[in-house]
This record gives sequence, structure tokens and C-alpha cells, in this order.
Amino acid sequence: MKLARLMILLPIFLIILGCTSAVGETGGIEIENIWGRKAPKVAQNGAFYMSITNNSGEDDELVGAQSEACAVVELHEMYMMENDVMGMRQVPGGTIPVPEGETVELKVGGLHVMCIDKQAAFEVGDEIPITLDFANAGPMDLTVEIRESAMEGMDT
Repeated sequence: MKLARLMILLPIFLIILGCTSAVGETGGIEIENIWGRKAPKVAQNGAFYMSITNNSGEDDELVGAQSEACAVVELHEMYMMENDVMGMRQVPGGTIPVPEGETVELKVGGLHVMCIDKQAAFEVGDEIPITLDFANAGPMDLTVEIRESAMEGMDT
């Protein structure tokens, strides 16, 4: 009899636990394919890339980030300067909008999280802890995988 009750209650408990943690941890924000490119110690800066999907039911925005691997972390973008030369700058307003129901790609040549004055070399296989701060969803603790390229480590 006890086993029968356990067999009924266990799946219900697991479903409730799964729903609670998914909403509580992310606030409906999903981060996928978070990675950074390898960079030797002599390179002062590094960059982190990812896909951010907002399923929260309301618009949100990435307002900042922190990592012990970096003296400063800023939200950056690549842009076209004069004479068809690419430049890099902090995003206007200092935030990256993440509209409800959409995915924002932080990728090479576009938006990215900039690690300024990195504290060590970024070697392939390293895992760098980072906290992303969202206006509505709040802070999210993640791990950045250091790779050779965006495609490495992805399921194909």
C-alpha cells in the first residue's frame, strides 16, 4: 500500500519541483550555447557569446554582468565606423533588450559580453563562472565554456 502511494505521489512531486525550479531560477529567461573564445594571458580582453530567449511573458533586458575572471564586464556591440572599418563599443544605454517571445543572439561580430582586463588565460575547455543581471528576471549564475570557435562543442 505504501509503495502504491509513493508511486502515485513521486511523479506529481517531480513535476511540481521541475515547474518551480524552471520559473524560479530563470524567470522565463533561457540561456543556450554560452561560450567564449580562447585567449592567451597577454590578450587583455575576452568576449562571451550566447543565445538569450525570453519566455517570461514580459519584455526584459540584460542590464549587466560580473565575473571574477574579469576586472570589468561590459555589454558591447560591433559597429561600422567610417571607411568600412569595424569598431567596438559599449551598447547604447548600457543594456541589451530581450523582448518577450524572442531570442537575442550575442555572437562574434555583433552583440557580446566583454571581459575587460581578464585575470588569466582562457584555454580551450576552461569553464568561467559569470553572473548575468536582468532587469526583471534578476541575476543568473552561468558557466562559460572556452572554445576554439562557436561550432565546437555543439551537437550537430
